[in-house]
This record gives sequence, C-alpha cells and structure tokens, in this order.
Amino acid sequence: MKNIDFYSFLVETLEAAGVIGAYVALSLVGVSILTYYSNDRITKKIQSAPTWSHSILGSLLGVIPGCGGTIVASTLYSNKKLSFGGLLAAFITTLGEGSFVLLGASAEADVAYNFKAFATVTITGVVVGIIIGSLFDAFNFKRMQHDVNHDVIAGQDDSINQKSRFQEIIENSALLMILGTAFFLAPGSILALWGESIESIQGLTISLCIVLSLISISYYIMQTFLLDGHCHSENHTNIKSVLLESVIDISMVITYIFIGLFIANFVIDIVVGPEQFHSWMNSSALLVVVLSALIGATPGCGGMIAVAVAYVTIQDFPIAALISAGIATSGDGIFPLLANNKKDALIITGVSLLTAIIVGYASLLFRM
Repeated sequence: MKNIDFYSFLVETLEAAGVIGAYVALSLVGVSILTYYSNDRITKKIQSAPTWSHSILGSLLGVIPGCGGTIVASTLYSNKKLSFGGLLAAFITTLGEGSFVLLGASAEADVAYNFKAFATVTITGVVVGIIIGSLFDAFNFKRMQHDVNHDVIAGQDDSINQKSRFQEIIENSALLMILGTAFFLAPGSILALWGESIESIQGLTISLCIVLSLISISYYIMQTFLLDGHCHSENHTNIKSVLLESVIDISMVITYIFIGLFIANFVIDIVVGPEQFHSWMNSSALLVVVLSALIGATPGCGGMIAVAVAYVTIQDFPIAALISAGIATSGDGIFPLLANNKKDALIITGVSLLTAIIVGYASLLFRM
C-alpha cells in the first residue's frame, strides 16, 4: 500500500464529486420539471392504449432519465392501468439516477464517450425490456383486469403527514444552497462537457464544488436518519414540491458518486495499484458482470450509481457489466411497488437480475 496524504485525497474526491454533481443537478431538475408537466398526458395515453403495446410504452417510461418514469409505471400498475409486462419492461429499461452520471463528463472520459455508453445501455434495455415484457403479457402472466375503483396513488399520505417546522427549515435551506450552488456552477459544468473551464473563477469553482459535495452529503445523511427519508411521490401539488424532491435526489446521487469515487480511487491507486487492477479487470470480466448485476439489483438507485461511477472512472471497466447493472436496477420506482405488492416487486427483481446476467454475458460474447 502506498503512502497517502489523506486530507488531499479527500478534498480531491469531494471536488470530483461536486464537478459531476453540478451537471447532475442541472439534468435532474430539468427532467423532473418536464416529467411534472407531462405526467397527465403520459398517463392518459397509456390508459387508452391496447394491452399488447404496454411493454413498448413501459420501456419508453423507463427511458426517461431518473426514476420518474418507473414511479409512474408502478402507480399505473397498482391502479390496474398498466400490464405486468409493461411494468417489467419499464424496470428492465430504466437506469434510475445512474443515467445522470453517464450524461456528463468526468476526468477520465469525455461527454461523447459517456453518452455512447448511455445510448448503448439504454437501447439494449429498451429492446430487452420490450421482448421480455411482451413474452410475459403474451402468456397472460398477472393478467391485467381493469378496475376503476382501485386507485392507489403513490405518495397519497403526503398531505396527511404534516412536516415539522424543523424539517421545513432544513429542506428549504437545502433547496436554496444546493440549487444555488449548482446553478452558479452551471456555466462551468456545461463547458466541462467539452473539457473547457472558466479560468478567471477556477479557484472559486473548485471551492464551490467541494461545498456542493459537503452540503449534499450532509443533507442526504439528515434525510436518511433524521427526517422522513428518501421517498418519491408521483403526485406533486406545485413546482416547489418537485424541486424539493429533486434536491433529495441530487444529494443522494452526489453522495453515492463521492462514495464510489472514494472507494474506486483508494482501491485502484493506493491498495492494489493501477497496473495490477487493470490486469485483474481484464481477466475477471465474467465475475465483474455478475457483481455489477447484483449491485444494480439492490433496491433504489445507489447500486446503479456506483456501477456508473465505476464505468466512467475505471479504465477497461467492461460495458457488458454496465449493461448488466442497467437491466438489473429498478431505481426508486421499486419502493411504491414494494409498498403495494411485495410479491410482484420480488418477481420483477428476480426476472430482471436473471435477464441482466444473461444479457451481460451475451454482451461479453459479442464484445459490445
């Protein structure tokens, strides 16, 4: 093991997480707002569509970056307005919040490289999702029965559970600090996609990236252990509620990016050594695919974010492993499904995991 200046290592990792996180914040807020304004139209189109098309529509919901699409799919399924195949297709296709990691640049890869990976994983997920979802619907697995009186609304208790004054202060403060910092960093984040920077404020930019990481990590810890936790809702009363939920997502993504970067850089650069690690990576691709699928299958977006960070930071990380994690992950959309139907949630997780390993191995075979 090499000697390490732990303070410098920690600061550099916080800076790197903040650089990626600033772009993630912009993308996530933009997608959340678009989803909020288009949600009713999406729901009405799916309700009026024939059952045979549900796997296609489910995959299209899964393509939406973030977890909004799968939350909509889970709610429609709980309300008996989307088939099981459509729900399965959405979960197979989605990358959850991990998509935002791939939609930016990093110190190790430019935007074209990451976007190519995003497109490859997404297209693979769409094709596989439609095929697997259609097969389940063709055999009438969990046949959908329309019931207009059975309306389960994700986050329906939101109006019942009144927030404490302390929670409101914390959430509003986090909203201002995280979004304020992220939008100040926005020009630099956009330029970073092409490897450029604003030289005149480079020192300030570095400091704010570190601040963004520290605030996000602190807020995510508070949400997890002191407040209501990370709970998605499909129904929002106004744009502020969308932004408040987006800030929780941003803090979660930046936290997992920091953890992923810290572990990856520590193991590769200090514990193992770059040359030895790359040798191991090339000789153990089969194991990496399985491990990535298992990590991606963990509930929530943390697993997929970790694998996405590994892909953009670790040289020679196989894209087959990224594909495997992408198919296995269910994102935060699995939580409303777990609340309403644990059995179906477990079936979807199991089918997605098995499919992920098979497709991951096939991707290695064809060297995608």
